[in-house]
Amino acid sequence: MAVLIGQAAPEFSLYNSDKNKINLSDYKGKNVVLLFFPLAFTGVCTKELCTVRDNISFYNDTNAQVLGISVDSLYVLSKFGQEQHLNFPLLSDFNKNAAKAFDVLYELFPAFEMQGVSKRAVFVIDKEGIVQHMEICAAPGDLPDFDAIQQILNRLS
Repeated sequence: MAVLIGQAAPEFSLYNSDKNKINLSDYKGKNVVLLFFPLAFTGVCTKELCTVRDNISFYNDTNAQVLGISVDSLYVLSKFGQEQHLNFPLLSDFNKNAAKAFDVLYELFPAFEMQGVSKRAVFVIDKEGIVQHMEICAAPGDLPDFDAIQQILNRLS
């Protein structure tokens, strides 16, 4: 079932790269930016997450928690986060439950015929858990519209 703006975001529980279980509801009272990305250590994913890393003060100033989510294992995400000096949590959706709940799972990823890779997508969720913005990129090589994300967060803060 598709996620819609104005509706409650689907709840999920995922492990972060520090091996701690994280629930979306843990962030009630904060704005949340969910960044679904296909695979760690790939060029576009690295560029996307490093762009957020380099602008983390904006997200902090708008009371927003950024969460990066991919189907990679938590061990891969730990290494990726360390190497890129990422300053926000990376969550392993290895079982693909969150990507399914948010309807952002490729049946067949365009590269290498891989099944079960998440699409590049962004969801901005407000302090009450309501989806205020979403963008599902048309192609895995596309980056999200960071200006649109910032406009929404400015409005919410």
